[in-house]
Amino acid sequence: MARIDYYELLGVARDVDAAELKRAFRKKAMQYHPDRNPGDAEAEAKFKELNEAYEVLKDPDKRAAYDRYGHAAFDGPGGGAGGFGAGQGHGFDFSDIFEDIFGDFMGGQRGGGRRGGDLRYNLEITLEDAYFGKEVEITVPSMAPCDECGGEGTAPGSSPSTCITCHGRGKIRAQQGFFTIERSCPVCNGAGMVIEDPCKKCQGRGQVHREKKLSVKIPAGIEDGTRIRLAGEGEPGMRGAPAGDLYIFISVAPHRMFRREGAHIHCRVPIPMTVAALGGPIEVPTLGSGKARIQIPAGTQTGRQIRLKGKGMPVLHGHDHGDMYIEVVVETPVNLTKRQRELLREFGEESGERNNPESTGFFQRVKELWDDLTE
Repeated sequence: MARIDYYELLGVARDVDAAELKRAFRKKAMQYHPDRNPGDAEAEAKFKELNEAYEVLKDPDKRAAYDRYGHAAFDGPGGGAGGFGAGQGHGFDFSDIFEDIFGDFMGGQRGGGRRGGDLRYNLEITLEDAYFGKEVEITVPSMAPCDECGGEGTAPGSSPSTCITCHGRGKIRAQQGFFTIERSCPVCNGAGMVIEDPCKKCQGRGQVHREKKLSVKIPAGIEDGTRIRLAGEGEPGMRGAPAGDLYIFISVAPHRMFRREGAHIHCRVPIPMTVAALGGPIEVPTLGSGKARIQIPAGTQTGRQIRLKGKGMPVLHGHDHGDMYIEVVVETPVNLTKRQRELLREFGEESGERNNPESTGFFQRVKELWDDLTE
């Protein structure tokens, strides 16, 4: 079966220069890449042909042999000038080609520094801070470029040398059949360079410990466990690489009077027995306006909830507020005087089922239960 001409396959003229050849291959390879055509065997075969063609034409010696002898230059038991012998899987490395063509799209730099690490800062705030929002200043332990070596990590007058293990690429490869596995170089840690004469101040790290002050804006309505990201405020990258990020984890301290549930606030308010029985106005605390006046209905029992609309927490990044719920706790009088005890006895003697429906009903059910057990 006749094999298609490499120039025709890539859609270029025979006198194409290296730059135009690369552009043509990039366009074709992106069109037929297996990731863009999952399960398409025809596209995968086309993709392999394109890689084979580009591997030959980008190399001046292989291209000269192809121009003179065509495909026959790489056929035969010896594999010819390009080593494209039968049964050898074409002898080219896809990762080499794609690093050459697409490395700029991946943001890669051979031998460049690594991005700095991310940092975590735990910040505890009060419930009032979460309600109103505030701006706080924090001190973060971090790293900064060494002023002695300018962040290079080398002693004055010296410079890094190319890593002999990865030859400055920062990566090493291992061939496993058809696939090539790539990982960071363990000698230079992916930098591509090694420091033989390190800076005495930073011991070759290019960084020194520093503390920096940052201003953090806490938005109103923030919840416990929220994470705030400050881009680029983490540890600086190695040898000019981008810095990492700083993540601030917010925890809201428990409040002595209020309990929060989402945007709602709950508050247990004790009231005198007389107010619970007769009803009347009381003042209760709130987070926003200091206090609010509410009316206790006559005959209020412990556990009753009174809703104050819009008195809860502000909704994060919104304009609404949650509600506040007052949970009433009826307080039993203590430290009674002789006269007070006499009045309560008189009241107890005169009160009956109408005054205490819940307790009367409960003990009636208890009596019926005991009667059933004795039968």
